[in-house]
Amino acid sequence: MAMSQIDRPEPRWQVILALLAVTGIYLALPRELILGPTWLLPVLVVMLLAPTVFAHRTGRHSLNHVLGIVIGAIITLGLIASVVLLVITLPGKKEPPLALLRSGGALWMTNVLVFALWYWRLDGGGPREREARHEFGSRSFVFPQMQIEKIERTRFGVDGWRPGFVDYLFVAFTTSSTFGPTDAPLLTHWAKLLAMTQVLISLTIVVLLISRAVGVL
Repeated sequence: MAMSQIDRPEPRWQVILALLAVTGIYLALPRELILGPTWLLPVLVVMLLAPTVFAHRTGRHSLNHVLGIVIGAIITLGLIASVVLLVITLPGKKEPPLALLRSGGALWMTNVLVFALWYWRLDGGGPREREARHEFGSRSFVFPQMQIEKIERTRFGVDGWRPGFVDYLFVAFTTSSTFGPTDAPLLTHWAKLLAMTQVLISLTIVVLLISRAVGVL
């Protein structure tokens, strides 16, 4: 008998790739948008990523969850610090428009990845808890698959469905793009607070870029 989707362990390579993308984007930022040594955040993330993966592989799920939250806190602080530095330094700088666009786009994409990682890490107590419960859907978001009638789920291929990292990435992307959730309404307080923070960061970046563009014109 084939294993149903709800019984399959969730792949972690997408999450690792997202974390590596965050560190790569961070290294590509201009020096004036980085607080402290350029190498500090990437080194911390890589150093913590190894024991996080090891804890997952060896079944130390509580340790894995804690380390994941620590990594999330580090990259979030790095993102916020870079946005604050952008706010402080932008008015007095004469950056070429293309360089400014690259910096803003890099921070905007980092914002998407960072909060996608938070949604994935915290929904339903984390990926391990979601796997252990074998529940359909999500506890913090109302994804479209959850709104299909139960008798119709098999026909649409979503019987036994639960969200994966790509689903949370899409939520984060649409939240940053439209300044609010579109695909999946939010149910829990923590999700709403995180989404508000994400929207505030995204709005700050976009407003700064627009105001700078108007100033250049």
